[in-house]
Amino acid sequence: MSENMTEDSRVLDARYHMPAFGRTMKIVRGAGSRVWDDQGREYIDCVAGIAVCSTGHCHPAVVAAICDQAGRLIHCSNLYYVPNQAELAERLVGLTGLGKAFFSNSGAEANEGAIKLARVRTGRKKFVAFTHGFHGRTCGSLAVTHKPAIREPFEPLSPACTFVEYGDLDGLAEVVDTDTAGIFVEPVQGEAGVMIPPAGFFRGIRDICDDTGALMIVDEVQTGMGRTGKWLATQYTGVTPDIVTLAKGLASGFPIGALIAREGLEFTRSEHGSTFAGGPLACAAALATIDVIEEVLPTIPVKGERFLKGLARHNPRGCGLMIGMSVGDRCPEVQQACARDGVLVNCAADGNLRLIPPLVITDEEIDTAVDVVNAALG
Repeated sequence: MSENMTEDSRVLDARYHMPAFGRTMKIVRGAGSRVWDDQGREYIDCVAGIAVCSTGHCHPAVVAAICDQAGRLIHCSNLYYVPNQAELAERLVGLTGLGKAFFSNSGAEANEGAIKLARVRTGRKKFVAFTHGFHGRTCGSLAVTHKPAIREPFEPLSPACTFVEYGDLDGLAEVVDTDTAGIFVEPVQGEAGVMIPPAGFFRGIRDICDDTGALMIVDEVQTGMGRTGKWLATQYTGVTPDIVTLAKGLASGFPIGALIAREGLEFTRSEHGSTFAGGPLACAAALATIDVIEEVLPTIPVKGERFLKGLARHNPRGCGLMIGMSVGDRCPEVQQACARDGVLVNCAADGNLRLIPPLVITDEEIDTAVDVVNAALG
Protein backbone atom coordinates (compact mmCIF):
# COMPACT_ATOMS: atom_id res chain seq x y z
CA MET A 1 0.00 0.00 0.00
CA SER A 2 1.28 3.48 -0.86
CA GLU A 3 2.25 5.81 1.98
CA ASN A 4 -0.09 8.39 0.44
CA MET A 5 -3.22 6.26 0.80
CA THR A 6 -4.12 8.01 4.05
CA GLU A 7 -7.83 7.31 3.88
CA ASP A 8 -7.26 3.59 3.35
CA SER A 9 -4.92 3.52 6.35
CA ARG A 10 -7.51 5.21 8.54
CA VAL A 11 -10.23 2.82 7.43
CA LEU A 12 -8.01 -0.18 8.17
CA ASP A 13 -7.03 1.27 11.54
CA ALA A 14 -10.65 1.86 12.50
CA ARG A 15 -11.60 -1.64 11.43
CA TYR A 16 -8.74 -3.70 12.83
CA HIS A 17 -6.91 -1.74 15.57
CA MET A 18 -8.30 -1.25 19.08
CA PRO A 19 -9.13 2.46 19.52
CA ALA A 20 -6.80 3.06 22.47
CA PHE A 21 -5.13 6.12 20.93
CA GLY A 22 -6.45 9.44 19.65
CA ARG A 23 -4.50 10.36 16.53
CA THR A 24 -4.99 12.43 13.40
CA MET A 25 -1.62 12.44 11.62
CA LYS A 26 0.44 9.82 9.82
CA ILE A 27 4.20 10.33 10.08
CA VAL A 28 6.08 8.52 7.31
CA ARG A 29 9.65 9.82 7.43
CA GLY A 30 12.10 11.45 9.81
CA ALA A 31 15.61 12.90 9.70
CA GLY A 32 17.32 14.66 12.57
CA SER A 33 14.80 16.84 14.41
CA ARG A 34 12.33 16.89 11.53
CA VAL A 35 9.53 14.60 10.36
CA TRP A 36 7.23 14.49 7.35
CA ASP A 37 3.64 13.33 7.14
CA ASP A 38 1.97 11.42 4.32
CA GLN A 39 0.90 14.70 2.71
CA GLY A 40 4.53 15.82 2.44
CA ARG A 41 4.25 18.43 5.20
CA GLU A 42 7.41 19.03 7.23
CA TYR A 43 7.54 19.56 11.00
CA ILE A 44 10.13 20.35 13.65
CA ASP A 45 9.52 17.51 16.08
CA CYS A 46 9.43 18.72 19.70
CA VAL A 47 7.75 15.50 20.81
CA ALA A 48 10.48 13.09 19.63
CA GLY A 49 8.32 10.01 20.02
CA ILE A 50 7.60 11.16 23.61
CA ALA A 51 11.25 11.81 24.56
CA VAL A 52 12.37 8.65 22.75
CA CYS A 53 14.24 9.82 19.64
CA SER A 54 17.17 11.20 21.63
CA THR A 55 19.62 11.28 18.71
CA GLY A 56 16.95 12.48 16.30
CA HIS A 57 15.24 10.43 13.64
CA CYS A 58 17.32 7.86 11.78
CA HIS A 59 20.72 9.01 13.02
CA PRO A 60 23.24 7.46 10.60
CA ALA A 61 25.32 5.89 13.38
CA VAL A 62 22.28 4.25 14.96
CA VAL A 63 20.93 3.06 11.61
CA ALA A 64 24.32 1.57 10.74
CA ALA A 65 24.56 -0.23 14.08
CA ILE A 66 21.09 -1.76 13.67
CA CYS A 67 21.66 -2.78 10.05
CA ASP A 68 25.06 -4.27 10.78
CA GLN A 69 23.76 -6.34 13.68
CA ALA A 70 20.63 -7.37 11.75
CA GLY A 71 22.87 -8.87 9.09
CA ARG A 72 24.60 -11.09 11.67
CA LEU A 73 22.06 -12.06 14.36
CA ILE A 74 18.63 -10.68 15.19
CA HIS A 75 17.65 -12.84 18.15
CA CYS A 76 18.97 -15.71 20.23
CA SER A 77 17.16 -15.26 23.63
CA ASN A 78 18.65 -14.98 27.08
CA LEU A 79 19.34 -18.70 27.16
CA TYR A 80 22.70 -17.68 25.65
CA TYR A 81 25.19 -14.83 25.95
CA VAL A 82 23.67 -12.08 23.81
CA PRO A 83 25.87 -9.98 21.49
CA ASN A 84 26.27 -6.39 22.74
CA GLN A 85 24.40 -7.03 26.01
CA ALA A 86 27.33 -7.22 28.43
CA GLU A 87 28.99 -4.26 26.71
CA LEU A 88 25.83 -2.17 27.16
CA ALA A 89 25.51 -3.21 30.81
CA GLU A 90 29.12 -2.10 31.37
CA ARG A 91 28.44 1.29 29.77
CA LEU A 92 25.31 1.91 31.83
CA VAL A 93 26.98 0.90 35.08
CA GLY A 94 29.82 3.29 34.28
CA LEU A 95 27.49 6.17 33.38
CA THR A 96 25.28 5.77 36.44
CA GLY A 97 27.87 4.78 39.05
CA LEU A 98 25.72 1.84 40.15
CA GLY A 99 26.43 -1.91 40.31
CA LYS A 100 24.65 -4.12 37.76
CA ALA A 101 22.02 -3.82 35.03
CA PHE A 102 19.04 -5.90 33.93
CA PHE A 103 17.29 -5.25 30.62
CA SER A 104 13.64 -5.04 29.65
CA ASN A 105 11.61 -4.03 26.60
CA SER A 106 10.09 -0.81 27.98
CA GLY A 107 10.01 1.61 30.87
CA ALA A 108 6.94 -0.01 32.37
CA GLU A 109 8.74 -3.37 32.34
CA ALA A 110 11.81 -1.79 33.93
CA ASN A 111 9.61 -0.45 36.73
CA GLU A 112 7.95 -3.87 37.10
CA GLY A 113 11.43 -5.30 37.53
CA ALA A 114 12.24 -2.67 40.15
CA ILE A 115 9.09 -3.62 42.09
CA LYS A 116 10.07 -7.29 42.00
CA LEU A 117 13.66 -6.61 42.99
CA ALA A 118 12.63 -4.39 45.90
CA ARG A 119 10.14 -6.96 47.16
CA VAL A 120 12.41 -9.98 46.89
CA ARG A 121 15.47 -8.35 48.44
CA THR A 122 13.74 -6.48 51.28
CA GLY A 123 11.07 -9.08 52.03
CA ARG A 124 8.58 -6.20 52.23
CA LYS A 125 5.43 -5.63 50.15
CA LYS A 126 4.37 -1.97 50.34
CA PHE A 127 5.44 1.02 48.24
CA VAL A 128 5.17 4.79 48.39
CA ALA A 129 4.99 7.07 45.34
CA PHE A 130 3.95 10.64 44.58
CA THR A 131 0.93 12.51 43.31
CA HIS A 132 0.98 13.16 39.56
CA GLY A 133 3.76 10.58 39.11
CA PHE A 134 3.73 8.24 36.12
CA HIS A 135 5.53 4.89 36.03
CA GLY A 136 3.72 2.85 33.38
CA ARG A 137 0.48 1.11 32.40
CA THR A 138 1.11 -2.53 33.24
CA CYS A 139 -0.73 -3.59 36.39
CA GLY A 140 2.35 -3.42 38.63
CA SER A 141 3.68 -0.11 37.28
CA LEU A 142 0.14 1.29 37.27
CA ALA A 143 -0.12 0.47 40.98
CA VAL A 144 2.59 3.06 41.69
CA THR A 145 1.19 5.55 39.13
CA HIS A 146 -1.02 8.21 40.65
CA LYS A 147 -3.40 9.43 37.92
CA PRO A 148 -6.89 8.27 38.96
CA ALA A 149 -8.31 8.25 35.43
CA ILE A 150 -5.95 5.49 34.32
CA ARG A 151 -5.76 3.68 37.69
CA GLU A 152 -9.36 3.35 38.77
CA PRO A 153 -10.73 1.17 35.93
CA PHE A 154 -8.20 -1.54 36.86
CA GLU A 155 -8.37 -1.51 40.66
CA PRO A 156 -7.68 -3.34 42.91
CA LEU A 157 -4.04 -3.13 41.94
CA SER A 158 -0.96 -4.72 43.46
CA PRO A 159 1.43 -3.87 45.06
CA ALA A 160 -0.17 -1.70 47.73
CA CYS A 161 0.95 1.89 47.30
CA THR A 162 0.46 5.08 49.31
CA PHE A 163 0.68 8.42 47.49
CA VAL A 164 2.24 11.55 48.96
CA GLU A 165 2.26 15.08 47.52
CA TYR A 166 5.31 15.53 45.28
CA GLY A 167 7.88 17.55 47.25
CA ASP A 168 6.36 16.88 50.69
CA LEU A 169 9.09 15.35 52.85
CA ASP A 170 7.09 15.64 56.08
CA GLY A 171 4.21 13.72 54.53
CA LEU A 172 6.64 11.14 53.20
CA ALA A 173 8.22 10.58 56.59
CA GLU A 174 4.79 9.93 58.08
CA VAL A 175 3.96 7.01 55.76
CA VAL A 176 7.31 5.29 55.17
CA ASP A 177 8.07 2.62 57.76
CA THR A 178 9.87 -0.69 58.19
CA ASP A 179 7.21 -2.42 56.04
CA THR A 180 7.96 -0.18 53.02
CA ALA A 181 9.90 -1.95 50.25
CA GLY A 182 10.60 1.14 48.18
CA ILE A 183 9.84 4.74 47.27
CA PHE A 184 9.22 5.48 43.57
CA VAL A 185 10.09 9.00 42.42
CA GLU A 186 10.84 10.94 39.22
CA PRO A 187 13.57 13.63 39.33
CA VAL A 188 11.31 15.74 37.08
CA GLN A 189 7.71 14.68 36.58
CA GLY A 190 7.41 14.43 32.80
CA GLU A 191 3.85 13.23 32.17
CA ALA A 192 2.65 15.72 34.78
CA GLY A 193 3.96 18.53 32.57
CA VAL A 194 7.62 18.98 33.59
CA MET A 195 7.23 19.50 37.32
CA ILE A 196 10.51 20.19 39.14
CA PRO A 197 10.84 19.32 42.84
CA PRO A 198 12.01 21.71 45.56
CA ALA A 199 15.67 21.86 46.56
CA GLY A 200 16.65 19.19 49.05
CA PHE A 201 13.81 16.86 48.12
CA PHE A 202 16.01 14.02 46.90
CA ARG A 203 18.40 14.32 49.84
CA GLY A 204 15.39 14.04 52.13
CA ILE A 205 14.13 10.91 50.34
CA ARG A 206 17.58 9.35 50.62
CA ASP A 207 17.68 10.06 54.35
CA ILE A 208 14.23 8.55 54.89
CA CYS A 209 15.24 5.44 52.98
CA ASP A 210 18.43 5.11 54.97
CA ASP A 211 16.49 5.44 58.24
CA THR A 212 13.83 2.84 57.36
CA GLY A 213 15.60 0.41 55.04
CA ALA A 214 13.24 1.22 52.15
CA LEU A 215 14.85 1.32 48.70
CA MET A 216 15.06 4.59 46.77
CA ILE A 217 13.82 3.79 43.26
CA VAL A 218 14.31 6.62 40.78
CA ASP A 219 12.33 6.47 37.54
CA GLU A 220 14.58 8.09 34.92
CA VAL A 221 12.64 6.65 31.99
CA GLN A 222 11.99 10.14 30.64
CA THR A 223 14.71 12.17 32.36
CA GLY A 224 17.61 9.78 31.78
CA MET A 225 20.11 9.39 28.95
CA GLY A 226 21.08 13.04 28.74
CA ARG A 227 17.60 14.55 28.53
CA THR A 228 18.32 17.05 31.31
CA GLY A 229 22.00 17.68 30.49
CA LYS A 230 23.42 14.85 32.60
CA TRP A 231 23.19 11.12 32.06
CA LEU A 232 20.78 10.98 34.99
CA ALA A 233 18.80 13.92 36.33
CA THR A 234 19.53 12.45 39.78
CA GLN A 235 23.17 13.42 39.24
CA TYR A 236 22.18 17.05 39.84
CA THR A 237 21.10 16.16 43.39
CA GLY A 238 24.28 14.57 44.77
CA VAL A 239 22.22 11.55 45.83
CA THR A 240 22.82 7.92 44.83
CA PRO A 241 19.64 5.85 44.47
CA ASP A 242 19.35 2.14 45.12
CA ILE A 243 17.66 1.45 41.76
CA VAL A 244 17.36 3.54 38.58
CA THR A 245 15.06 2.68 35.67
CA LEU A 246 15.69 3.79 32.07
CA ALA A 247 13.99 3.39 28.69
CA LYS A 248 12.70 6.02 26.22
CA GLY A 249 15.91 7.71 24.99
CA LEU A 250 18.15 4.71 25.55
CA ALA A 251 18.19 3.41 21.95
CA SER A 252 16.86 6.23 19.77
CA GLY A 253 13.49 4.55 19.22
CA PHE A 254 14.42 0.89 19.28
CA PRO A 255 12.44 -0.63 22.20
CA ILE A 256 14.57 -1.28 25.27
CA GLY A 257 14.44 -0.55 28.98
CA ALA A 258 16.83 -1.18 31.83
CA LEU A 259 17.05 -1.17 35.59
CA ILE A 260 20.41 -0.54 37.18
CA ALA A 261 20.89 -1.27 40.88
CA ARG A 262 23.59 -0.51 43.41
CA GLU A 263 26.28 -3.04 44.19
CA GLY A 264 24.91 -6.03 46.12
CA LEU A 265 21.31 -5.51 44.95
CA GLU A 266 20.50 -7.95 42.14
CA PHE A 267 18.29 -10.76 40.90
CA THR A 268 19.56 -14.28 41.37
CA ARG A 269 18.97 -17.08 38.89
CA SER A 270 15.31 -17.58 37.85
CA GLU A 271 13.98 -14.65 39.92
CA HIS A 272 13.30 -12.62 36.79
CA GLY A 273 13.53 -13.07 33.04
CA SER A 274 12.42 -12.03 29.55
CA THR A 275 12.56 -13.61 26.10
CA PHE A 276 13.24 -10.45 24.10
CA ALA A 277 14.85 -8.12 26.64
CA GLY A 278 18.37 -6.91 25.87
CA GLY A 279 18.41 -8.47 22.42
CA PRO A 280 21.27 -7.98 19.94
CA LEU A 281 19.55 -5.26 17.89
CA ALA A 282 18.33 -3.27 20.88
CA CYS A 283 21.72 -3.32 22.56
CA ALA A 284 23.52 -2.38 19.33
CA ALA A 285 21.17 0.59 18.91
CA ALA A 286 21.70 1.63 22.54
CA LEU A 287 25.50 1.49 22.31
CA ALA A 288 25.45 3.67 19.19
CA THR A 289 22.98 6.04 20.87
CA ILE A 290 25.25 6.47 23.90
CA ASP A 291 28.16 7.40 21.61
CA VAL A 292 26.08 10.11 19.94
CA ILE A 293 24.71 11.46 23.22
CA GLU A 294 28.26 11.72 24.62
CA GLU A 295 29.07 14.14 21.81
CA VAL A 296 26.05 16.42 22.33
CA LEU A 297 25.68 16.18 26.13
CA PRO A 298 27.57 19.43 26.91
CA THR A 299 25.23 21.38 24.61
CA ILE A 300 21.97 20.29 26.20
CA PRO A 301 21.82 22.77 29.13
CA VAL A 302 22.58 25.60 26.69
CA LYS A 303 19.83 24.48 24.32
CA GLY A 304 17.41 24.24 27.20
CA GLU A 305 18.21 27.78 28.30
CA ARG A 306 17.62 28.96 24.73
CA PHE A 307 14.11 27.51 24.86
CA LEU A 308 13.41 29.01 28.30
CA LYS A 309 14.65 32.44 27.29
CA GLY A 310 12.63 32.42 24.09
CA LEU A 311 9.44 31.35 25.87
CA ALA A 312 10.02 33.50 28.98
CA ARG A 313 6.78 35.50 28.63
CA HIS A 314 4.82 32.27 29.28
CA ASN A 315 6.64 31.30 32.52
CA PRO A 316 8.13 28.04 31.28
CA ARG A 317 9.59 25.35 33.52
CA GLY A 318 12.57 23.38 32.34
CA CYS A 319 15.52 21.16 32.96
CA GLY A 320 17.72 20.65 29.92
CA LEU A 321 15.52 19.69 26.98
CA MET A 322 12.40 19.14 29.07
CA ILE A 323 10.22 22.26 28.89
CA GLY A 324 6.71 22.69 30.23
CA MET A 325 4.19 25.54 30.37
CA SER A 326 0.81 25.72 32.05
CA VAL A 327 -1.76 26.80 29.45
CA GLY A 328 -4.94 25.22 30.85
CA ASP A 329 -7.88 24.23 28.68
CA ARG A 330 -6.27 25.90 25.66
CA CYS A 331 -3.61 23.21 25.42
CA PRO A 332 -5.21 21.13 22.61
CA GLU A 333 -5.91 24.30 20.64
CA VAL A 334 -2.30 25.46 21.05
CA GLN A 335 -1.01 22.03 20.06
CA GLN A 336 -3.07 22.11 16.86
CA ALA A 337 -2.00 25.66 16.02
CA CYS A 338 1.66 24.71 16.40
CA ALA A 339 1.19 21.69 14.11
CA ARG A 340 -0.45 23.87 11.46
CA ASP A 341 2.66 26.07 11.54
CA GLY A 342 5.07 23.15 11.36
CA VAL A 343 6.02 22.35 14.96
CA LEU A 344 4.89 19.26 16.89
CA VAL A 345 4.35 19.73 20.63
CA ASN A 346 2.52 17.64 23.21
CA CYS A 347 -0.21 18.19 25.80
CA ALA A 348 0.78 16.49 29.04
CA ALA A 349 -1.48 16.29 32.10
CA ASP A 350 -3.54 19.12 33.58
CA GLY A 351 -3.30 21.54 30.65
CA ASN A 352 0.49 21.56 30.48
CA LEU A 353 2.21 22.03 27.14
CA ARG A 354 5.38 19.92 26.90
CA LEU A 355 8.40 20.20 24.59
CA ILE A 356 10.85 17.26 24.60
CA PRO A 357 12.75 17.53 21.30
CA PRO A 358 15.65 15.40 20.08
CA LEU A 359 18.90 16.19 21.86
CA VAL A 360 20.44 17.05 18.48
CA ILE A 361 18.01 19.90 17.75
CA THR A 362 19.84 22.92 16.31
CA ASP A 363 19.72 26.53 17.51
CA GLU A 364 17.93 27.52 14.32
CA GLU A 365 15.28 24.85 14.89
CA ILE A 366 14.88 25.96 18.51
CA ASP A 367 14.33 29.56 17.44
CA THR A 368 11.77 28.54 14.83
CA ALA A 369 9.93 26.35 17.33
CA VAL A 370 9.93 29.16 19.90
CA ASP A 371 8.45 31.60 17.38
CA VAL A 372 5.69 29.15 16.47
CA VAL A 373 4.82 28.35 20.10
CA ASN A 374 4.79 32.04 21.06
CA ALA A 375 2.46 32.81 18.17
CA ALA A 376 0.15 29.95 19.10
CA LEU A 377 0.00 31.09 22.72
CA GLY A 378 -0.64 34.68 21.71
